[in-house]
Amino acid sequence: MPAVPLPRRAGRRTNLGLLALLLIAGGTGVLAFGVGTSLPSRLVVAAHGAAGLGLLLLVPWKAVVVRRSRTRTRGRRDPASAWALAGLVALTVATGVLHTVAGPAIAAAGIAVLQVHVGVGVGTGALLLVHVVGGRQRPRRSDASRRALLQTGGLAVGAAALWAAVEGGLRLTGAPGGRRLGTGSHERGTGDPAAMPVTQWFTDAVPDDAGDVLELVAGGRTTRLRARDLDRGDTASAVLDCTGGWYAEQEWRGVRLDRLLAGLDLPDGGSVDVVSVTGYRRRLPLADAGSLLLATHAAGRSLSAGHGAPVRLVAPGRRGFWWVKWVRRVEVVDAPWWLQPPFPLR
Repeated sequence: MPAVPLPRRAGRRTNLGLLALLLIAGGTGVLAFGVGTSLPSRLVVAAHGAAGLGLLLLVPWKAVVVRRSRTRTRGRRDPASAWALAGLVALTVATGVLHTVAGPAIAAAGIAVLQVHVGVGVGTGALLLVHVVGGRQRPRRSDASRRALLQTGGLAVGAAALWAAVEGGLRLTGAPGGRRLGTGSHERGTGDPAAMPVTQWFTDAVPDDAGDVLELVAGGRTTRLRARDLDRGDTASAVLDCTGGWYAEQEWRGVRLDRLLAGLDLPDGGSVDVVSVTGYRRRLPLADAGSLLLATHAAGRSLSAGHGAPVRLVAPGRRGFWWVKWVRRVEVVDAPWWLQPPFPLR
């Protein structure tokens, strides 16, 4: 008996579902680097994982669509770009799963699997754009029909359920991935700063000489402080959650920012710019000064050059790219903290 042909619109819906999941996975992947605070980061990473795993749900349908397409165009050569895109998508999903399961334990030549995942993901996005433009499919009214919306909802529920099943399985089996943070980061070097990876934002680099003078600009005056004078015994137990896929909890020591700013004329609703000797900077709410620490030590040891010596910012509850290293200048400004690029530009 001949096989029942797949309706044409089902093939279109499969392609639209794949496109939607790829766009969500790509968008949340970018946001995972830009969202700095803990809870939003967890939600973004969960959506990223669910969208990536959701692609697997559509593989059987896409396989039927591909077979039908090859039968209809028998004798022609399959577009190389389509197969390249399929290969990149598969590699992106595979490396994402590998990072989830094992994290930093999988690396080659100093390149972590997460770095491969990000690099392949960027290539996938570029090729997807070429593929979509070449397809020339226009929106149709039927794409927003009640049936289509129900199918979209079912795909979303299925993707979320698959993500939850994977997460539950990792925890039940005791796999390394079951112990990672909600942001996807694996533990590396808690209580042992020397075991923490030396990483920084990709536009930044460890300076040859970070100096030992910090400028504090506030209340209309500039105060120059020696780094050794910033070890005033204030401590904070905080988790450094790096967007490179690892985290470590340390006991940081130095001076709280609110102590340095005490008694100065500060603007209401202002912010504080923390600037590195490299020019890297982040702006934070002045209202957070009580929780921000200018640290000179971690776990009782002086900071190493790779980890920000002589002074680095500790910003509890924020991702690692907010923790400015090699701090050279701290300036109070009369501007909202969110008035800055979502990603560091240098």
